[in-house]
Amino acid sequence: MPIDSISCPIPIEQYPQVLLAHGGGGKLMHQLIEQMFGCLFQSEYRHHHDAAALDFPPGRLALTTDSYVVHPLFFPGGDIGSLAVYGTVNDLAMAGARPLYLSTSFILEEGLPMTTLWQVVQSMQQAAHQADVQIVTGDTKVVERGKGDGVFINTAGVGVIEHLQTIHPQSIQPGDLVILNGDLGRHGMAVLAEREGLEFESEIKSDSAPLNHVVLDLIAHGVELHCMRDLTRGGLASALNEIALAAWVTMTSGRSLAITLDETCIPIREDVQGACEILGFDPLYVANEGRFIAFVPPQSVDLALARLNAPLSFPLSGQSNTNPQMKHRYPARVIGQVTTAAFPRVTLTNRIGVERIVNFLSGEQLPRIC
Repeated sequence: MPIDSISCPIPIEQYPQVLLAHGGGGKLMHQLIEQMFGCLFQSEYRHHHDAAALDFPPGRLALTTDSYVVHPLFFPGGDIGSLAVYGTVNDLAMAGARPLYLSTSFILEEGLPMTTLWQVVQSMQQAAHQADVQIVTGDTKVVERGKGDGVFINTAGVGVIEHLQTIHPQSIQPGDLVILNGDLGRHGMAVLAEREGLEFESEIKSDSAPLNHVVLDLIAHGVELHCMRDLTRGGLASALNEIALAAWVTMTSGRSLAITLDETCIPIREDVQGACEILGFDPLYVANEGRFIAFVPPQSVDLALARLNAPLSFPLSGQSNTNPQMKHRYPARVIGQVTTAAFPRVTLTNRIGVERIVNFLSGEQLPRIC
């Protein structure tokens, strides 16, 4: 159902905003939980109990948790609600897991409009449906006016790993190729433009999307995946540096991984590139919410690219039967390769053949991005 298709169930003529009493454990809190959350987050495992007792299929479990503090709450292409669901689902997908269940906790600021909260909750419900995951338990707290920023959301997610692959930085081998599933930088620029009231020639929309369907499709078709990472805070550059360091910690050969990128292969939309140049940002460090990298051995690269750039064998809810990255002109592609070095490093060969080191940022390009 589209957002706002159902009116807010809380009697807003009486309670147009969140009150401290909505977190006080009494009648108003019970009303908020049952009428705001309970009517949408329906699950066979929700039994008005302190914990959900869950069923799991055979396999290893994957567990993740995250918190979302994005400002503003709504931005082109998404909002804090869908972001919280997709972000948690994507973290599970990067371990090769099939996401099953989510928990969610809301920290609400006194004075938050009930209609705003209702939009966020509806968005979460729709995102969970699209990602084929259930929200089974949660919690709500209210803080005094000025002590929050509207709403913060904490999530935890659990999924099952139903295959024998070990998808981890320690599995990366020299010779692996690095695949990126689409263009970079749209989420960060979309949030910044909305936050600062910036207008570009064309509207930049966030790439926020669930990745579990795409990843499970790769695994189902026999693609060998050594490691995956979604490109959120810190963007592509930070993710690669984290992986190189994590692999170095576990390597016993005395050598480290060197990841070399080819700038000409990294897709960045012209409007995103232009916005980054105007504002002084490097798109390699700008946050994404629907992009990931996969380290794949050479023999699996062609199959991986074919699956990433082909229609899915099952539709995503509310979308055409097409991978999210096929909605624009930037398909998945190989952007780099793995070799060895004396110390872990990430380098970029630019368009004129000059190589430079791509390191961690010393600070933060854009705060409150996810």
